[in-house]
Amino acid sequence: MKPSAHTHSDSPPALNVRDLGFSYSGKPVLKDVSFTLGAGELVILLGANGAGKTTLFSLITRLYDHRQGHIEIGGFNLRQHSVQAHAQMGVVFQQPTLDLDLTVKQNLVYHAALHGMNRRVARERAMQQISRVGLRDSLNERVRHLSGGQRRRVEIARGLLHQPRLLLLDEPTVGLDIASRRALVEHVHQLCADQGVAVLWATHLIDEVYPQDRVIVLDKGRVRANGSVSEINAQQATDTIGQAFDRLTGGEPG
Repeated sequence: MKPSAHTHSDSPPALNVRDLGFSYSGKPVLKDVSFTLGAGELVILLGANGAGKTTLFSLITRLYDHRQGHIEIGGFNLRQHSVQAHAQMGVVFQQPTLDLDLTVKQNLVYHAALHGMNRRVARERAMQQISRVGLRDSLNERVRHLSGGQRRRVEIARGLLHQPRLLLLDEPTVGLDIASRRALVEHVHQLCADQGVAVLWATHLIDEVYPQDRVIVLDKGRVRANGSVSEINAQQATDTIGQAFDRLTGGEPG
């Protein structure tokens, strides 16, 4: 993928994963997973259900503790400097986590308070981020009255309030209609270009991959490919990333 204008070669990667492994009850789920994300880079983590995507996200967010390998976020080792590492990261989980009975503004301000922001800064950033996702007119609307696509945009705005270097999106379009999915994919690509945030987007849907994206193909806990769409197609002698995925994994992603 072409480097973003926001990328700085002298700054540490937004995310650096090295030799990561993880097992459930002795059964390996992730094996020797390694990759990096630079500033402003959007990387698609493409894998079928059960490939290990959610486990990987659980390790990066430290819902699970990793014992094999290393994870650094913005140059901070996740195990040794977990507070500083988490301060560099925003997350949108697969399952919605907004409080439906609060307004958009109340959800954002509450989240900002958890990050130690004073109310003035929280309000300023809430207005800034909610404007960027095109929902300024919905700031005082209760979340339960928003569409699924609008709620996802609020979650992305919330994840960026503390100005992280890295944004993790775990299957963020689950349950959205085609138009809402397309709008969300377009928005996140624009977000990388405009704000320089690095995004790791986990999905099993081929049509969420743009030609300029870097793609990591994860299958049975292993990285099968890591490169631009054109590079992976060239390596696999295929015309589309869907064909390349099928050749790499022997199955359809979805």
